[in-house]
Amino acid sequence: MDRMLFYSTNDAERSSCVSIREALLLGLAPDRGLYLPERFPTVLREELTGYSEMSYAEIAFRILSRYTAGVLDDDVLFELCKDAYSFEVPLEPVQGSGKAHILRLDQGPTASFKDFAARMMARLISHFIRESGKELTILTATSGDTGAAVASAFSGVLGIKVVVLFPIHEVSRRQRLQMTTLGGNVTCLAIDGKFDDCQAMVKRAFADSELRNRLNISSANSINIGRLLPQSVYYFYAASRISKTLKEPLLFSIPSGNFGDMMGAMIAWKMGLPIKKILVPVNGNDAFPTYLATGNYRKIEPSRNCVSNAMNVGHPSNLARLVQLYGGHMDETGHIRKLLDLNALRRDIFSISVSDKETRQTIIDVWNNKKILLEPHGAVAWKGYESWINNHPEDATLPAAILETAHPAKFHEEMERLLGFEPELPPSLALLDHSSENYTQMQVNYDTFKEFLLTRASK
Repeated sequence: MDRMLFYSTNDAERSSCVSIREALLLGLAPDRGLYLPERFPTVLREELTGYSEMSYAEIAFRILSRYTAGVLDDDVLFELCKDAYSFEVPLEPVQGSGKAHILRLDQGPTASFKDFAARMMARLISHFIRESGKELTILTATSGDTGAAVASAFSGVLGIKVVVLFPIHEVSRRQRLQMTTLGGNVTCLAIDGKFDDCQAMVKRAFADSELRNRLNISSANSINIGRLLPQSVYYFYAASRISKTLKEPLLFSIPSGNFGDMMGAMIAWKMGLPIKKILVPVNGNDAFPTYLATGNYRKIEPSRNCVSNAMNVGHPSNLARLVQLYGGHMDETGHIRKLLDLNALRRDIFSISVSDKETRQTIIDVWNNKKILLEPHGAVAWKGYESWINNHPEDATLPAAILETAHPAKFHEEMERLLGFEPELPPSLALLDHSSENYTQMQVNYDTFKEFLLTRASK
């Protein structure tokens, strides 16, 4: 199999392609674009139907090996996959809703879907760093779950330091504790601002030649292609469990913020997974559904603080990748420099904005009517699926997965307020309340952040 190369969304001529190793370690391309594979390898239907007999780790190996061939030995990759995916991936049937299922991605070490990408990415980067003999500093901005998953995945890994930036007023207490109680090679910065402020400082750091000359830095946000490729795997897994013959196309409803999870589904679709429509419900940060409706893209500045806090993103970074796949070009500031095929995008993707009021009412209704426990992000996904089916009842019998991306216990205060009880704590959260925290508060100021990295993080 030929070695896969990756190009930057800002490189129209594809003149500076890199391998998966370089794409992972760089995170953001030097021209500030985002990496995409030069092609999407096809998975034939005969192989897809065989996934129903495979474990999650085996499916992950089958998908990821197409991108690591020639760079990483297959036997090494297989061991990394088995080590990364040692937890359950439940699919919960929705009674009375045809072939719809809740895909619960909340059983990993930090009770979030981010574990799937972060654990695989950490193992790949650790392997490549050991080969290079260098040290690496991972910069990560988080609106809730990314920071915890990345910090956990890289905690204690030799040769790697992690710096996590999070908006201090917009993460739940348990989300914060998952990051700030690790210590060691994990440093947490509580930013007095929005997620977009955190993300902007991280992106600026990657464009800072002086900083990059003094520090070997990379990203574990979904700007890194190493996050998206592993996320494509659970769409293949879900399809293999819901519809073994794959005679009908699937629907996926994906609660979306920075659109990395959506891009995982798009990659799976491009590789051959039969999908009819990707449903991309967002919270009050409605830049994308507004764009689909009007053809005009405007960032939400500042981003809106919603109960589904991991989705509080005013300008999703991964839109640059989506625009690229539909023939356009969006630069790193969010300006569309070349128009895309908007009709094709509308054909493939559906999106609505779900208010906090609707989110809370959905949690109540789904529990009362179905006895299914959803947290705010899963409730947004449910509402997106419900909205699509209400307007397209002919799709009600299609196999579908509604993504539950975090454990309800992460939002115990909200759940108790709405339902009158706290969800049972998973083991990954049970000890947090008695752990000591360590983090540094910081204003939104790039110069201060840069000085911090050069003095503290470089030690």
